[in-house]
Amino acid sequence: MKKITLCFAVLLSLLFLSFKKDKSGVTLQEVIVKTPFEMPSIKIPDFSNCKEFSILDFGAVKGDKEKTSKAIEKAIAKANKAGGGIVVIPEGEWLTKKIHFKSNVNLHLKKGAILLFSENPKDYLPAVNSTWEGYECLNYSPLIYAYQCKNIAITGEGELKAKMDVWKVWFKRPKAHMESLKRLYYLASYNKPMKERQMVNDTANFRPQFIQFNRCSNILMDGLTITNSPFWTIHPFLSKDVVLRNLKVYAHGHNNDGFDPEMSQNVLIENCVFDQGDDAIAIKSGSNQDAWRLNTPSKNIIMRNCTVKNGHQLVAIGSELSGGIENVFVDNCTVVEGAKLNHLLFIKTNERRGGYVKNIYMQNIVSGKIDQGVLGIETDVLYQWRDLVPTIERKLTPISNVYLENIRAGDVQFISRILGQKELPVENIFLKNVKAQKVQGENYIHQNVLNFVDKN
Repeated sequence: MKKITLCFAVLLSLLFLSFKKDKSGVTLQEVIVKTPFEMPSIKIPDFSNCKEFSILDFGAVKGDKEKTSKAIEKAIAKANKAGGGIVVIPEGEWLTKKIHFKSNVNLHLKKGAILLFSENPKDYLPAVNSTWEGYECLNYSPLIYAYQCKNIAITGEGELKAKMDVWKVWFKRPKAHMESLKRLYYLASYNKPMKERQMVNDTANFRPQFIQFNRCSNILMDGLTITNSPFWTIHPFLSKDVVLRNLKVYAHGHNNDGFDPEMSQNVLIENCVFDQGDDAIAIKSGSNQDAWRLNTPSKNIIMRNCTVKNGHQLVAIGSELSGGIENVFVDNCTVVEGAKLNHLLFIKTNERRGGYVKNIYMQNIVSGKIDQGVLGIETDVLYQWRDLVPTIERKLTPISNVYLENIRAGDVQFISRILGQKELPVENIFLKNVKAQKVQGENYIHQNVLNFVDKN
Protein backbone atom coordinates (compact mmCIF):
# COMPACT_ATOMS: atom_id res chain seq x y z
CA MET A 1 0.00 0.00 0.00
CA LYS A 2 2.84 2.36 0.90
CA LYS A 3 4.51 1.57 -2.43
CA ILE A 4 1.31 2.42 -4.37
CA THR A 5 0.89 5.66 -2.42
CA LEU A 6 4.49 6.63 -3.12
CA CYS A 7 4.09 5.93 -6.84
CA PHE A 8 0.90 8.00 -6.92
CA ALA A 9 2.69 10.88 -5.20
CA VAL A 10 5.54 10.75 -7.72
CA LEU A 11 3.03 10.71 -10.61
CA LEU A 12 1.23 13.74 -9.17
CA SER A 13 4.55 15.52 -8.78
CA LEU A 14 5.49 14.87 -12.42
CA LEU A 15 2.07 16.05 -13.60
CA PHE A 16 2.48 19.21 -11.51
CA LEU A 17 5.90 19.93 -13.01
CA SER A 18 4.54 19.36 -16.51
CA PHE A 19 1.61 21.69 -15.78
CA LYS A 20 3.98 24.39 -14.54
CA LYS A 21 6.06 24.14 -17.72
CA ASP A 22 3.00 24.31 -19.99
CA LYS A 23 1.56 27.19 -18.00
CA SER A 24 4.68 29.32 -18.24
CA GLY A 25 5.22 28.74 -21.94
CA VAL A 26 8.91 29.60 -21.49
CA THR A 27 11.31 26.93 -22.70
CA LEU A 28 15.08 26.94 -22.83
CA GLN A 29 17.12 26.63 -26.00
CA GLU A 30 20.72 25.45 -25.99
CA VAL A 31 23.29 27.38 -28.01
CA ILE A 32 26.38 25.34 -28.80
CA VAL A 33 29.57 27.19 -29.74
CA LYS A 34 32.86 25.64 -30.90
CA THR A 35 35.82 27.19 -29.08
CA PRO A 36 39.50 26.41 -28.45
CA PHE A 37 38.58 25.56 -24.84
CA GLU A 38 35.93 23.40 -23.21
CA MET A 39 32.69 25.36 -23.55
CA PRO A 40 29.30 24.43 -22.07
CA SER A 41 26.12 25.05 -24.04
CA ILE A 42 24.47 28.41 -23.36
CA LYS A 43 20.84 28.27 -22.28
CA ILE A 44 18.55 31.09 -23.42
CA PRO A 45 14.77 31.54 -23.11
CA ASP A 46 12.30 30.89 -25.91
CA PHE A 47 9.04 32.86 -25.63
CA SER A 48 7.43 31.62 -28.87
CA ASN A 49 4.58 29.94 -26.96
CA CYS A 50 3.97 32.83 -24.57
CA LYS A 51 1.08 35.29 -24.44
CA GLU A 52 1.59 38.91 -25.47
CA PHE A 53 0.76 41.84 -23.19
CA SER A 54 0.59 45.16 -25.03
CA ILE A 55 1.34 48.20 -22.90
CA LEU A 56 -1.65 49.87 -24.59
CA ASP A 57 -3.91 47.53 -22.63
CA PHE A 58 -2.39 48.84 -19.40
CA GLY A 59 -2.85 52.54 -20.08
CA ALA A 60 0.32 53.63 -21.91
CA VAL A 61 0.05 57.04 -23.58
CA LYS A 62 2.63 58.50 -25.97
CA GLY A 63 4.39 61.46 -24.39
CA ASP A 64 3.02 60.68 -20.91
CA LYS A 65 5.98 59.44 -18.87
CA GLU A 66 3.93 58.58 -15.77
CA LYS A 67 1.23 56.57 -17.53
CA THR A 68 3.65 54.74 -19.82
CA SER A 69 6.01 53.84 -16.95
CA LYS A 70 3.12 52.49 -14.91
CA ALA A 71 1.76 50.55 -17.90
CA ILE A 72 5.12 48.86 -18.51
CA GLU A 73 5.39 47.98 -14.82
CA LYS A 74 1.88 46.46 -14.80
CA ALA A 75 2.48 44.51 -18.02
CA ILE A 76 5.73 43.05 -16.67
CA ALA A 77 3.98 42.03 -13.44
CA LYS A 78 1.15 40.41 -15.42
CA ALA A 79 3.55 38.49 -17.69
CA ASN A 80 5.51 37.30 -14.68
CA LYS A 81 2.36 36.25 -12.81
CA ALA A 82 1.24 34.28 -15.87
CA GLY A 83 4.46 32.29 -15.62
CA GLY A 84 5.85 33.85 -18.76
CA GLY A 85 4.91 36.49 -21.29
CA ILE A 86 5.89 39.05 -23.91
CA VAL A 87 5.50 42.73 -23.01
CA VAL A 88 4.94 44.51 -26.32
CA ILE A 89 6.00 48.09 -27.04
CA PRO A 90 4.06 49.22 -30.15
CA GLU A 91 5.29 51.53 -32.91
CA GLY A 92 5.89 55.10 -31.81
CA GLU A 93 7.96 56.96 -29.22
CA TRP A 94 7.23 56.12 -25.59
CA LEU A 95 8.76 58.27 -22.86
CA THR A 96 9.44 56.27 -19.71
CA LYS A 97 11.20 56.10 -16.37
CA LYS A 98 13.23 53.10 -15.22
CA ILE A 99 12.16 49.57 -16.16
CA HIS A 100 12.60 46.76 -13.63
CA PHE A 101 12.42 43.21 -14.93
CA LYS A 102 10.85 40.15 -13.39
CA SER A 103 11.60 36.53 -14.33
CA ASN A 104 10.10 34.90 -17.44
CA VAL A 105 9.51 38.21 -19.25
CA ASN A 106 10.42 39.26 -22.79
CA LEU A 107 10.37 43.02 -23.42
CA HIS A 108 9.64 43.20 -27.15
CA LEU A 109 9.89 46.39 -29.22
CA LYS A 110 7.98 46.37 -32.50
CA LYS A 111 9.56 47.88 -35.61
CA GLY A 112 9.34 51.66 -35.30
CA ALA A 113 9.00 51.54 -31.50
CA ILE A 114 11.26 53.78 -29.43
CA LEU A 115 11.52 53.53 -25.67
CA LEU A 116 12.88 56.94 -24.71
CA PHE A 117 14.30 57.04 -21.19
CA SER A 118 13.93 60.16 -19.07
CA GLU A 119 16.95 62.33 -18.31
CA ASN A 120 15.72 63.08 -14.77
CA PRO A 121 17.91 61.28 -12.17
CA LYS A 122 14.96 61.21 -9.73
CA ASP A 123 13.21 58.83 -12.12
CA TYR A 124 15.88 56.23 -11.23
CA LEU A 125 15.27 56.25 -7.49
CA PRO A 126 15.12 54.65 -5.01
CA ALA A 127 18.71 53.43 -5.15
CA VAL A 128 19.31 49.77 -6.01
CA ASN A 129 22.11 47.24 -5.58
CA SER A 130 24.44 48.16 -8.42
CA THR A 131 28.13 48.76 -9.09
CA TRP A 132 30.57 51.48 -10.05
CA GLU A 133 33.80 50.54 -11.82
CA GLY A 134 34.10 47.17 -10.12
CA TYR A 135 32.77 48.06 -6.66
CA GLU A 136 29.31 47.15 -5.39
CA CYS A 137 27.23 50.05 -4.11
CA LEU A 138 23.75 51.50 -3.82
CA ASN A 139 23.27 53.81 -6.77
CA TYR A 140 20.69 55.16 -9.19
CA SER A 141 18.84 52.32 -10.87
CA PRO A 142 20.10 51.39 -14.31
CA LEU A 143 17.60 52.52 -16.93
CA ILE A 144 16.73 48.85 -17.50
CA TYR A 145 17.44 46.71 -14.44
CA ALA A 146 17.05 43.02 -13.63
CA TYR A 147 18.02 41.67 -10.22
CA GLN A 148 18.08 37.93 -9.47
CA CYS A 149 15.91 37.17 -12.51
CA LYS A 150 15.94 34.18 -14.84
CA ASN A 151 14.62 33.63 -18.36
CA ILE A 152 14.54 37.24 -19.53
CA ALA A 153 14.84 38.84 -22.95
CA ILE A 154 14.81 42.17 -24.77
CA THR A 155 14.00 41.67 -28.43
CA GLY A 156 12.53 43.25 -31.55
CA GLU A 157 13.40 45.76 -34.25
CA GLY A 158 12.78 48.83 -32.10
CA GLU A 159 15.12 51.22 -30.32
CA LEU A 160 16.15 51.85 -26.72
CA LYS A 161 17.28 55.45 -26.38
CA ALA A 162 18.53 57.53 -23.46
CA LYS A 163 17.90 61.27 -23.21
CA MET A 164 21.28 62.75 -22.32
CA ASP A 165 20.44 66.29 -21.16
CA VAL A 166 21.58 65.67 -17.57
CA TRP A 167 23.87 62.67 -17.96
CA LYS A 168 26.18 64.48 -20.38
CA VAL A 169 26.70 67.21 -17.77
CA TRP A 170 27.66 64.44 -15.33
CA PHE A 171 30.42 63.22 -17.66
CA LYS A 172 32.68 65.72 -15.90
CA ARG A 173 34.46 64.48 -12.81
CA PRO A 174 34.70 67.45 -10.42
CA LYS A 175 36.26 67.27 -6.95
CA ALA A 176 32.99 66.32 -5.21
CA HIS A 177 32.57 63.33 -7.53
CA MET A 178 36.15 62.21 -6.96
CA GLU A 179 35.67 62.46 -3.19
CA SER A 180 32.73 60.07 -3.48
CA LEU A 181 34.87 57.71 -5.54
CA LYS A 182 37.50 57.78 -2.79
CA ARG A 183 34.87 57.03 -0.16
CA LEU A 184 33.60 54.01 -2.11
CA TYR A 185 37.17 52.76 -2.56
CA TYR A 186 37.74 52.73 1.19
CA LEU A 187 34.32 51.23 1.96
CA ALA A 188 35.00 48.38 -0.46
CA SER A 189 38.61 47.94 0.64
CA TYR A 190 37.51 47.27 4.20
CA ASN A 191 34.48 45.14 3.23
CA LYS A 192 31.87 47.51 4.61
CA PRO A 193 28.25 46.33 4.12
CA MET A 194 26.08 47.57 1.26
CA LYS A 195 23.91 49.71 3.53
CA GLU A 196 26.94 51.93 4.16
CA ARG A 197 27.70 52.26 0.43
CA GLN A 198 24.94 54.73 -0.40
CA MET A 199 26.30 56.67 -3.36
CA VAL A 200 23.23 58.74 -4.24
CA ASN A 201 23.65 62.29 -2.94
CA ASP A 202 23.81 65.80 -4.34
CA THR A 203 27.38 65.61 -5.61
CA ALA A 204 28.48 62.00 -6.28
CA ASN A 205 26.84 61.94 -9.74
CA PHE A 206 27.51 58.25 -10.31
CA ARG A 207 25.84 57.75 -13.68
CA PRO A 208 23.81 54.53 -13.97
CA GLN A 209 24.35 51.82 -16.56
CA PHE A 210 21.81 51.73 -19.37
CA ILE A 211 21.07 47.99 -19.01
CA GLN A 212 22.22 45.88 -16.07
CA PHE A 213 21.51 42.21 -15.49
CA ASN A 214 22.54 41.73 -11.86
CA ARG A 215 22.80 38.11 -10.65
CA CYS A 216 20.59 36.83 -13.49
CA SER A 217 20.58 33.77 -15.74
CA ASN A 218 19.31 32.76 -19.19
CA ILE A 219 19.37 36.17 -20.90
CA LEU A 220 18.74 37.07 -24.54
CA MET A 221 19.03 40.40 -26.37
CA ASP A 222 18.24 40.24 -30.09
CA GLY A 223 17.62 42.70 -32.90
CA LEU A 224 17.54 46.04 -31.09
CA THR A 225 19.14 49.41 -31.69
CA ILE A 226 20.55 51.05 -28.55
CA THR A 227 21.34 54.75 -28.68
CA ASN A 228 23.22 56.77 -26.03
CA SER A 229 24.01 55.70 -22.49
CA PRO A 230 24.74 57.47 -19.20
CA PHE A 231 27.57 55.01 -18.41
CA TRP A 232 28.33 51.43 -19.55
CA THR A 233 25.71 50.37 -22.08
CA ILE A 234 25.04 46.65 -21.44
CA HIS A 235 26.33 45.20 -18.17
CA PRO A 236 25.77 41.61 -17.05
CA PHE A 237 27.06 41.37 -13.47
CA LEU A 238 27.42 37.98 -11.75
CA SER A 239 25.20 36.51 -14.46
CA LYS A 240 25.24 33.28 -16.49
CA ASP A 241 24.12 32.22 -19.95
CA VAL A 242 23.92 35.49 -21.90
CA VAL A 243 23.43 35.89 -25.66
CA LEU A 244 23.56 39.19 -27.57
CA ARG A 245 22.60 38.99 -31.25
CA ASN A 246 22.00 41.42 -34.09
CA LEU A 247 22.32 44.54 -31.95
CA LYS A 248 23.33 48.02 -33.13
CA VAL A 249 24.87 49.92 -30.24
CA TYR A 250 25.78 53.61 -30.46
CA ALA A 251 27.01 55.60 -27.45
CA HIS A 252 29.72 58.23 -27.71
CA GLY A 253 29.81 59.67 -24.19
CA HIS A 254 32.29 59.21 -21.35
CA ASN A 255 32.77 55.57 -20.22
CA ASN A 256 30.38 54.47 -22.97
CA ASP A 257 31.61 50.90 -23.42
CA GLY A 258 29.32 48.80 -25.56
CA PHE A 259 29.24 45.59 -23.53
CA ASP A 260 30.81 44.89 -20.12
CA PRO A 261 30.40 41.30 -18.92
CA GLU A 262 31.61 41.34 -15.32
CA MET A 263 32.07 38.20 -13.22
CA SER A 264 29.77 36.59 -15.78
CA GLN A 265 30.03 33.24 -17.54
CA ASN A 266 28.89 31.53 -20.74
CA VAL A 267 28.43 34.63 -22.88
CA LEU A 268 28.01 34.95 -26.66
CA ILE A 269 28.09 38.22 -28.63
CA GLU A 270 27.42 37.71 -32.34
CA ASN A 271 26.46 39.69 -35.44
CA CYS A 272 26.48 43.01 -33.56
CA VAL A 273 27.64 46.50 -34.56
CA PHE A 274 29.37 48.66 -31.93
CA ASP A 275 30.00 52.39 -32.30
CA GLN A 276 31.37 53.53 -28.95
CA GLY A 277 33.04 56.42 -27.17
CA ASP A 278 35.01 53.86 -25.13
CA ASP A 279 35.75 50.13 -25.52
CA ALA A 280 33.51 48.08 -27.81
CA ILE A 281 33.77 45.08 -25.47
CA ALA A 282 35.31 45.42 -22.00
CA ILE A 283 35.56 42.16 -20.06
CA LYS A 284 35.77 42.72 -16.32
CA SER A 285 35.62 40.78 -13.04
CA GLY A 286 35.44 43.35 -10.27
CA SER A 287 37.95 45.42 -8.34
CA ASN A 288 40.23 44.50 -5.48
CA GLN A 289 38.75 43.28 -2.17
CA ASP A 290 35.17 43.30 -3.45
CA ALA A 291 36.03 40.85 -6.23
CA TRP A 292 38.28 38.74 -4.02
CA ARG A 293 35.30 38.32 -1.70
CA LEU A 294 32.88 37.42 -4.50
CA ASN A 295 35.51 35.12 -6.05
CA THR A 296 33.78 34.68 -9.44
CA PRO A 297 35.78 34.85 -12.68
CA SER A 298 34.49 36.02 -16.02
CA LYS A 299 34.73 32.87 -18.10
CA ASN A 300 33.71 31.39 -21.45
CA ILE A 301 33.10 34.60 -23.39
CA ILE A 302 32.79 34.51 -27.19
CA MET A 303 32.59 37.42 -29.61
CA ARG A 304 32.15 36.57 -33.29
CA ASN A 305 31.03 38.11 -36.58
CA CYS A 306 30.87 41.63 -35.13
CA THR A 307 31.69 45.03 -36.62
CA VAL A 308 33.25 47.92 -34.71
CA LYS A 309 32.79 51.43 -36.12
CA ASN A 310 34.48 53.24 -33.22
CA GLY A 311 35.92 52.46 -29.80
CA HIS A 312 39.03 52.62 -27.68
CA GLN A 313 39.65 48.88 -28.12
CA LEU A 314 37.98 46.07 -30.03
CA VAL A 315 38.30 44.04 -26.82
CA ALA A 316 39.64 45.29 -23.49
CA ILE A 317 40.34 43.01 -20.55
CA GLY A 318 40.43 44.85 -17.23
CA SER A 319 41.48 46.85 -15.52
CA GLU A 320 38.77 45.60 -13.14
CA LEU A 321 39.80 41.92 -13.29
CA SER A 322 40.36 40.94 -9.66
CA GLY A 323 38.03 37.93 -9.90
CA GLY A 324 40.01 36.53 -12.83
CA ILE A 325 39.28 36.27 -16.57
CA GLU A 326 39.71 33.14 -18.64
CA ASN A 327 38.53 31.47 -21.84
CA VAL A 328 37.86 34.39 -24.18
CA PHE A 329 37.45 33.73 -27.91
CA VAL A 330 37.19 36.56 -30.47
CA ASP A 331 36.66 35.40 -34.05
CA ASN A 332 35.89 36.89 -37.46
CA CYS A 333 35.39 40.55 -36.52
CA THR A 334 35.95 43.73 -38.52
CA VAL A 335 37.04 47.20 -37.46
CA VAL A 336 36.01 49.61 -40.22
CA GLU A 337 38.44 51.95 -41.91
CA GLY A 338 38.42 55.32 -40.13
CA ALA A 339 37.47 53.97 -36.73
CA LYS A 340 39.21 55.61 -33.78
CA LEU A 341 40.90 52.65 -32.09
CA ASN A 342 43.85 52.19 -29.73
CA HIS A 343 44.26 48.39 -29.82
CA LEU A 344 42.53 45.30 -31.09
CA LEU A 345 43.26 43.53 -27.79
CA PHE A 346 44.30 45.44 -24.66
CA ILE A 347 44.90 43.69 -21.34
CA LYS A 348 45.37 46.13 -18.46
CA THR A 349 45.89 45.71 -14.73
CA ASN A 350 47.83 47.17 -11.80
CA GLU A 351 49.35 46.26 -8.45
CA ARG A 352 45.99 46.45 -6.61
CA ARG A 353 44.02 44.05 -8.77
CA GLY A 354 45.30 40.52 -8.26
CA GLY A 355 43.08 38.13 -10.19
CA TYR A 356 44.47 36.48 -13.32
CA VAL A 357 44.15 36.45 -17.12
CA LYS A 358 44.60 33.28 -19.17
CA ASN A 359 43.46 31.51 -22.33
CA ILE A 360 42.68 34.51 -24.53
CA TYR A 361 42.20 33.77 -28.26
CA MET A 362 41.74 36.27 -31.08
CA GLN A 363 41.65 35.23 -34.74
CA ASN A 364 40.49 36.25 -38.21
CA ILE A 365 40.34 40.01 -37.58
CA VAL A 366 40.51 42.77 -40.20
CA SER A 367 41.14 46.38 -39.18
CA GLY A 368 42.06 49.72 -40.65
CA LYS A 369 44.45 52.16 -38.99
CA ILE A 370 45.07 51.67 -35.26
CA ASP A 371 46.36 54.59 -33.21
CA GLN A 372 48.62 52.35 -31.12
CA GLY A 373 48.94 48.66 -31.97
CA VAL A 374 47.39 45.23 -32.42
CA LEU A 375 48.19 43.86 -28.94
CA GLY A 376 48.79 45.80 -25.76
CA ILE A 377 49.45 44.35 -22.32
CA GLU A 378 50.20 46.76 -19.49
CA THR A 379 50.52 45.95 -15.78
CA ASP A 380 50.73 49.46 -14.30
CA VAL A 381 47.50 51.12 -15.46
CA LEU A 382 46.07 53.22 -12.62
CA TYR A 383 44.70 56.31 -14.38
CA GLN A 384 43.39 58.85 -11.83
CA TRP A 385 43.63 56.30 -9.00
CA ARG A 386 47.43 56.47 -8.82
CA ASP A 387 47.47 59.65 -6.76
CA LEU A 388 43.86 59.59 -5.59
CA VAL A 389 44.13 56.76 -3.04
CA PRO A 390 46.93 54.54 -1.71
CA THR A 391 47.44 50.86 -2.40
CA ILE A 392 45.88 49.08 0.59
CA GLU A 393 46.79 45.52 -0.37
CA ARG A 394 49.25 44.74 -3.16
CA LYS A 395 48.47 41.81 -5.44
CA LEU A 396 49.90 41.32 -8.91
CA THR A 397 48.07 39.73 -11.84
CA PRO A 398 49.48 36.64 -13.59
CA ILE A 399 48.87 36.93 -17.35
CA SER A 400 49.47 33.93 -19.61
CA ASN A 401 48.40 32.04 -22.71
CA VAL A 402 47.38 34.71 -25.21
CA TYR A 403 46.96 33.61 -28.85
CA LEU A 404 46.56 35.90 -31.89
CA GLU A 405 46.24 34.43 -35.39
CA ASN A 406 45.30 35.64 -38.87
CA ILE A 407 45.05 39.36 -38.16
CA ARG A 408 45.35 42.19 -40.68
CA ALA A 409 45.66 45.84 -39.69
CA GLY A 410 46.43 49.10 -41.46
CA ASP A 411 48.85 51.72 -40.17
CA VAL A 412 50.00 50.97 -36.56
CA GLN A 413 52.67 52.15 -34.13
CA PHE A 414 53.61 48.58 -33.15
CA ILE A 415 52.45 44.99 -33.50
CA SER A 416 52.64 44.25 -29.79
CA ARG A 417 53.66 46.17 -26.69
CA ILE A 418 53.90 44.08 -23.52
CA LEU A 419 54.99 45.78 -20.31
CA GLY A 420 55.19 43.07 -17.67
CA GLN A 421 56.61 43.27 -14.16
CA LYS A 422 60.01 41.93 -13.26
CA GLU A 423 58.70 39.93 -10.30
CA LEU A 424 55.81 38.46 -12.36
CA PRO A 425 56.55 38.43 -16.11
CA VAL A 426 53.84 37.93 -18.71
CA GLU A 427 54.04 34.38 -20.08
CA ASN A 428 53.22 32.43 -23.24
CA ILE A 429 52.24 34.91 -25.92
CA PHE A 430 51.76 33.43 -29.41
CA LEU A 431 51.40 35.44 -32.62
CA LYS A 432 50.83 33.75 -35.97
CA ASN A 433 50.22 35.55 -39.24
CA VAL A 434 49.64 38.91 -37.52
CA LYS A 435 50.50 41.67 -39.98
CA ALA A 436 50.11 45.41 -40.50
CA GLN A 437 50.37 47.41 -43.72
CA LYS A 438 52.77 49.83 -42.03
CA VAL A 439 54.49 49.86 -38.62
CA GLN A 440 55.58 53.37 -37.61
CA GLY A 441 57.94 52.23 -34.83
CA GLU A 442 59.26 48.90 -33.59
CA ASN A 443 57.28 45.75 -34.25
CA TYR A 444 57.65 44.53 -30.68
CA ILE A 445 58.14 46.57 -27.51
CA HIS A 446 58.53 44.11 -24.67
CA GLN A 447 59.55 44.19 -21.02
CA ASN A 448 59.49 41.18 -18.72
CA VAL A 449 57.96 38.62 -21.08
CA LEU A 450 58.64 34.88 -20.99
CA ASN A 451 58.07 32.65 -24.03
CA PHE A 452 56.95 35.08 -26.71
CA VAL A 453 56.52 33.10 -29.94
CA ASP A 454 56.33 34.96 -33.24
CA LYS A 455 55.34 32.90 -36.31
CA ASN A 456 54.76 35.79 -38.65
